[in-house]
Amino acid sequence: MPASRRSATAAIAGVSLRDALSAAGLGAHLVALLEEIPAKAVQIDPRRPFRAPGASRDEVIFVRSGILCKYKNDGSGRRQIVALRFPGEGILPHEGLADYGIQGIVRSEILVGKAEDFDRIVNTNPELCRFFWRLIQRNELISYEWLVNCGRRDSTARVAHLLCETATRSGLRGELRRMTNPFTQQQIADITGQTSVNVNRVFADLQRQGLIERKGREIQFCDWAEIRRLAGFQPTYLG
Repeated sequence: MPASRRSATAAIAGVSLRDALSAAGLGAHLVALLEEIPAKAVQIDPRRPFRAPGASRDEVIFVRSGILCKYKNDGSGRRQIVALRFPGEGILPHEGLADYGIQGIVRSEILVGKAEDFDRIVNTNPELCRFFWRLIQRNELISYEWLVNCGRRDSTARVAHLLCETATRSGLRGELRRMTNPFTQQQIADITGQTSVNVNRVFADLQRQGLIERKGREIQFCDWAEIRRLAGFQPTYLG
C-alpha cells in the first residue's frame, strides 16, 4: 500500500486509506474497490512482536499511524531491522510462510484485511496490478539503499542517512526541520548494523559538528544540506 506526501501533523493524526491511495495517484473507482475490503483496526504496542517469523502472511496491512518494521534474526538470535513502513504505507500478502517478523517501532494503528479479498480485486483489475507493482519496485529501491548504507557507509553516515530518510518519509519540509525521533538507540543499531553504544557516540558526533541539536527525543536539523551531504542522501529513491 502506498506512501502519501503529507505533513508531520497528518502523520501523527493518522492517514486514511482513501487519502493515501488518492495521493498516490489511484483513480477514485479503484480506491472505492480497495476500500470495500473488510478490514480490522488493530492497535500495536511498540517493541512487541506483532507477527513472528515463520508465520503465514495471508493478509494485507495498511499503516494508519505510527511506524511498523520488518525484522530478521541471525543464527545467534541477533536482530536486523530490514524495512520500515510509515503512515500511508503497507505490507502486501506473502505466499507461504514469511521469514521475517513484524512489530511496531512506536505505538501504531493498522488495518488488516484478508489476502483472498485483496487478491480477488487486484487480479481482476490490471491497473491495480501495475499500481502495486510500482510500489513493490519502490520498496526494492529502498532496500538497495539500505544495503549500501549498511555495507559501504561509515557509522556516522549510516545514522545520518536514516535520520534524513525518516524526516523525508515523515513529510517534513523546508530547511528548518524538526522531528521527534521515533527510534530507540537499540532500534537504530538494529537498522544500521552496529551497537547501541556506537549509535550514542554518533549522535554526540553529529551534535559536535553542529548538524543536529537534541532535546529529549526532539531532533533539530541545524544544517540540512550538510547532513544530507555527509549521509550521501539523495531522496529520489523514495519516489
